Amino acid sequence: MSRERIKRELPPVQEHIDKLRKVIEEGNYYGALQMYKSISARYVTAQRFSEALDILFSGACIELEHGLVNCGADLAILFVDTLVKAKSPCNDETLDRIRCIFKLFPRVPVPPHLVDVSDDEDVQNLQESLGEARSRVENLTSFLRAAIKWSAEFGGPRTGYPELHAMLGDYLYTECPELDMVRISRHFVRAEDPEKFASMLVNFMGRCYPGEDDLAIARAVLMYLSMGNMKDANFMMDEIKKQAETKNPELSESDLIQFISYLLETLQRDALPLFNMLRVKYKSSIDRDQLLNELLDEIAERFYGVQRKNPLQGMFGDIFKMMG
Repeated sequence: MSRERIKRELPPVQEHIDKLRKVIEEGNYYGALQMYKSISARYVTAQRFSEALDILFSGACIELEHGLVNCGADLAILFVDTLVKAKSPCNDETLDRIRCIFKLFPRVPVPPHLVDVSDDEDVQNLQESLGEARSRVENLTSFLRAAIKWSAEFGGPRTGYPELHAMLGDYLYTECPELDMVRISRHFVRAEDPEKFASMLVNFMGRCYPGEDDLAIARAVLMYLSMGNMKDANFMMDEIKKQAETKNPELSESDLIQFISYLLETLQRDALPLFNMLRVKYKSSIDRDQLLNELLDEIAERFYGVQRKNPLQGMFGDIFKMMG
């Protein structure tokens, strides 16, 4: 059948949307999922992308509203794939749809009574709860990573639309059972919201193990600096200090935090010898995390033109590229 004939024979899209909504309301969630996929594919084949997007957006929202995260995520990812096929520009209308889908992903904290497990049933319940949380995070991550990549390719900033990074960073921080602060920070430094990033780090200071807080702050500052973003690095550090004055716990006075403070001052002038001296003096603190050394090498190259001896050390930037 020719594409033109398919194009003529396809009914108005609202008929499909109404029909599929009824299928879901009758409880046939997975059957509806397959129908959403097959029907939207017909519109894509006919290059009626706008209508295919209407179907997929409706399906993702309805499935998520009914608590079917896997089904909703499948359609959400297919929605973004169709944006790419249609070469849809990154604009407010499409971003609003992505926001709507994002808000429908559930936020379900681990029940407090499951944290202190005392018998086999509690252990099983906790394992199930954690497994569901991991699945939600993986689904949301796949959707937003695809959206970030689409936004970068079709009119947004080179590293992706900042708000999408903020959405993903926030969800990872609040919903992921095992916090990965490096991963979270990589998104927040792209989010263009250092005040929110500072608030998240202050919150982390109150829930992390001893010695993790200063590392998280140092990584965040160095990530900003490795991008040449002195303004947000300084703003975030000042905001952390300000917020920490009114909340517990207080900001750590560790050697690593001292190093970060001196570094921010040093980078405001042409002072490569002082930069190198600081790295030597605080080597034991910096060596607590190899990523700090990699970021400092990138900072030296960006601010002082120092070429890295090992070209593989540019992994941080490469990771950002892979993230989309």
